[in-house]
Amino acid sequence: MLSLNNVSVRYGGLSALTEISIEVNAGEFVSIIGPNGAGKTTLFKAISGVVPLATGQISFEGRDLANVGAAERPHLGIAHVPEYRQVFGGLSVRENLRLGTTALKVPSARDSNIEHVLETFPILRERLDQPAGTLSGGQQQMLAIGRGLVSSPKLLLLDEPSMGLAPAVVDMIFERIARTRRDSEITIVLVEQRAVEALELCDRAYVLSTGRAVLSGAGKELLRNERVNQAYLGG
Repeated sequence: MLSLNNVSVRYGGLSALTEISIEVNAGEFVSIIGPNGAGKTTLFKAISGVVPLATGQISFEGRDLANVGAAERPHLGIAHVPEYRQVFGGLSVRENLRLGTTALKVPSARDSNIEHVLETFPILRERLDQPAGTLSGGQQQMLAIGRGLVSSPKLLLLDEPSMGLAPAVVDMIFERIARTRRDSEITIVLVEQRAVEALELCDRAYVLSTGRAVLSGAGKELLRNERVNQAYLGG
């Protein structure tokens, strides 16, 4: 479904990604782990078209994305839930969710998709007319994920959904992510600092370090990998 072939991204003279090659199959749950500054967020920005490639190619469902702008990629079925949530604080929860449906190929699915999100995150139903900027951090993260899901994406990119949240809230959000994957055919790529949870949830994972993919394998295998354990799991 998603293929990155020798992708490099540079900011000025600095390399943020260096010749990264990643494959994600339809229906897979793939996690990306690594330390701060490894290039994880830049990887998602490259997939979403927010940053240009210095070298390499990204394709989605066999289509080269080189000439597909960032605004067009959601219409192909790519939903990016960015780090720091980035909800529209002055708009209500309802309005944020409706904005997420603008990429729907079947507009008539808007209400049913929103209803499904409200069933997944019931607290949002109680906050529908509340400005998103007044929600707690956890509620904003639920809204950001919900805004991605209402577009009926084929590929959901989740960037650090645990960032800045209490452990109990993180556990609930991870459980909802796992449930969403079980209940649908959606493909998920997760960037996450909490490496143990990321590896437990996924089918496969890639380890990034200083802009390079240095290791890959099944999530459970990487949990047992001594190198990964020492570097990222506190072993």
